Amino acid sequence: MTAAFMDLVDVTIVNIAIPSIQREAGASFGQIQWITAGYALAFAAGLITGGRLGDIHGRKRLFLIGIGGFTLASALCGFAANPEMLVASRILQGAMAALMVPQVLSIVHATFPAHERGKVFGLFGAVVGLGAVTGPLLGALLTEWNLFGLEWRPIFLINLPVGIAGLILGSRFITESKAPKALKLDLVGVALVTLGLLMLLYPLIRGRELGWPLWGYVSMAGALVVLAALVTYERRKTARDGSPLIELSLFKVKSFAAGIAVQTVFGVALGIFFLVWTLYMQFGLGWSPLKAGLTGIPFSIAVSTAAGLSVQQLVPRFGRKVLQAGALVMALGVLLYIWEANRYGLSIAPWQMALPLVVMGVGMGLIVAPLTDAILSEVPREHSGSASGLINTVQQMGNALGLGLVSVVFFGVVDDRLVEARERTAAGLAFADGFQHALWWVAAVLGVIFLLMSALPRRPAQHVEGAADDSSATEEESALVG
Repeated sequence: MTAAFMDLVDVTIVNIAIPSIQREAGASFGQIQWITAGYALAFAAGLITGGRLGDIHGRKRLFLIGIGGFTLASALCGFAANPEMLVASRILQGAMAALMVPQVLSIVHATFPAHERGKVFGLFGAVVGLGAVTGPLLGALLTEWNLFGLEWRPIFLINLPVGIAGLILGSRFITESKAPKALKLDLVGVALVTLGLLMLLYPLIRGRELGWPLWGYVSMAGALVVLAALVTYERRKTARDGSPLIELSLFKVKSFAAGIAVQTVFGVALGIFFLVWTLYMQFGLGWSPLKAGLTGIPFSIAVSTAAGLSVQQLVPRFGRKVLQAGALVMALGVLLYIWEANRYGLSIAPWQMALPLVVMGVGMGLIVAPLTDAILSEVPREHSGSASGLINTVQQMGNALGLGLVSVVFFGVVDDRLVEARERTAAGLAFADGFQHALWWVAAVLGVIFLLMSALPRRPAQHVEGAADDSSATEEESALVG
């Protein structure tokens, strides 16, 4: 949980500090883009490989290597002598996160008996909600405080004590687990999945800044060809020696395939909302980073509370209906936000945003923890690392797609002439209109999620089978659970 929280905070904390980094480090606009995009690319491209390495060499071992490397990379970011070193350190940080993050879910899946797993996923959902808003708030505080005259550097250095604590606690308390049968790393699969994801995500992340060049569309189309080649190769690899990078058999599990589809589309909704929300508050309304960060606290509390409640109390009783209710409640919160933003205009206050944010947070909390539980519930334990890597990868792909769509659903509405206008009100109104337009898209995406959820199992397998699932475990797994 410490590792999951640290990763979630780190993804969001940097955005708040970008003006400070640009000013104090003398970074160019292109370098600033790479400080954020470099992490995202390395992270997304390495997740599936990181999950499979945990299956092969031990999830605890890869977790400790990942969290240790992430902490070291954070130190390198904090002490970076120039923008080039900062970009390189961020790419290293993303690569280490790709080793660390997939092990979180797979360790939970392999360590806890099925009937207890829901409680842990409830806690995981609470951590996700807390991390989503803590990052911007923490980034705002650390940047404004300018501790010891270090400007932006503490946003990275704060990872050091957290990472060291996670390393010590992980080495002491986590039980080692790996796939019961010997597997080999599929190097061709690693190369294909990395190339395919880079060809897809790089144009999405950089497309708007580069003016959506033709090569970007060619690259994204080529990515589909590469990923199709990956599927063909993985089938042959499975038939030949049974050690593919991606277990295609997982997609025959209806709950896994449906859950992956929901996770991807949910990532799109979150990718659009969080970026547009930040731009709306800071550029449209002219709020300080601290004021914007504090505004998100009700959302964070609502997500954390609802996540724990949904898995422990609601899902065992109502099953899939809880997730579907979450999509509808979150959509209701989005519509409420549109109404309030339109009614109060540029004079809207943080307390007036609290109600729609709480409603949205409750909806997100009802989805985020049970969804992970539902996706992994019927996955064989020996493939939990591969499954966990896929879950995180499609979420990152969804986020990247959402960020790419922001240029269409938000910047397509915000007239550049108004943004550059000297009149503050004109620019603010343009951002407010763009925000409301983007939220209509988010509401529509949540409607699609509601429909996709009908393919999820009515009740997660562990709530039906309970201890029966445990009895089928191998002796090694039974000892691990004990």
